[in-house]
Amino acid sequence: MLPDTLNGLIQWLPLEFSATTLNMALMGVILSFSILADTLASRTRIPRISILVLVGVAIAFVQQVVFGVQDPRLLDGLGEPLISLALVMVAFLLGNELTVDRLRSTGSLILLVSLSVVIISGTVVGTGLLILGFPVVIAVALAAVSVATDPAAVSESVRASGDKRVRARVLLGIVAIDDAWGILVFGLSMAVLGSIVGGEGDHALLDAGWELGGAVLLGTLIGLPASWLTGRLKPGEPTQVEAIALILLLAGLSSLLGVSALLSSMVAGTLVANLSFHHTRSFREIEHIQWPFLVFFFVLSGASIDLYNLGDALWLTLLYVLLRLAGRALGGAVAVFFTDTSRADLPRNIGLALTPQAGVAIGMALLAAEQFPEYRDTLLAVVVTSTILFELIGPLLVRRVLAS
Repeated sequence: MLPDTLNGLIQWLPLEFSATTLNMALMGVILSFSILADTLASRTRIPRISILVLVGVAIAFVQQVVFGVQDPRLLDGLGEPLISLALVMVAFLLGNELTVDRLRSTGSLILLVSLSVVIISGTVVGTGLLILGFPVVIAVALAAVSVATDPAAVSESVRASGDKRVRARVLLGIVAIDDAWGILVFGLSMAVLGSIVGGEGDHALLDAGWELGGAVLLGTLIGLPASWLTGRLKPGEPTQVEAIALILLLAGLSSLLGVSALLSSMVAGTLVANLSFHHTRSFREIEHIQWPFLVFFFVLSGASIDLYNLGDALWLTLLYVLLRLAGRALGGAVAVFFTDTSRADLPRNIGLALTPQAGVAIGMALLAAEQFPEYRDTLLAVVVTSTILFELIGPLLVRRVLAS
């Protein structure tokens, strides 16, 4: 709904406003800003992802401060499906990184680095907050949320760098399986907290099991026929339809069944990459249409910040950010220490390249807030604010790691 002041200025014009027309115009504005982001990124050292997140923050400022709109959501009901489609595309494309040949050469590295970063960073965040005197629910919940990584920001940063070395392939492989680790750690953490605080540990554990197992099942049921179909269609429009159908099926059915869209899409992409001789056709078609959806993803991530509650739990947010950065750096350094350097030249700061966080982390925070409503405001304020910060600095850290 438009503010009264704006209505007063334009009421003499023969205009008809509706949510649909305004959303369409705003989508055009957002995509136009992506062109500006490309231009600025090409002339500066700032990644275009960070610029798009800042565009979202600027939109949030105009919406909340200038127009006084308290609800930070944009595009009404269109925001969530656009974000979901963007993440499904990213996850499906990451499945292409998990081919048998690549796993033979980098699989052990991916497993070692990912497990080290997940375990150590989660432990550092949880232990650090407990030592500093925060409640056990806050400490454990934030430790579980901290293991999540934004695959869109990492994969886009790697792709933009053009890096084809082992370190780049390892990063793409890590974010491809990172969602599985995140769901598992979060489910187990909520189960432990539920049994200690509310006696609902079994329920949380079953939810996590279904989210993981159901995602693998859905990805298999879609990926197997897709791998058979891919390559049997002529290149061009039929292949485009096939690719879009895959993405919509994965996004829609994942939401309907309550399973991880990222994991199911990654499983489907892995099956297509390994079982189809012409698998590159689908992946290329998705790559061609992916960027506009990623633009919405990053801008809407920045616009989701609630500026009026930005100061809530500021001290806790700062501690969480510092502890997570320290845990990521330490986890990566430990993994590199145990790596055969003659086989792979991984930088010691590789864990910092796994800093970006986005929708998965916020989704985890919402689930934790639902289970422990007395900590809802604190958890959401910390996770949403830190997510914006990680989305801003994350691409810079990815670039630094690849350049080291």
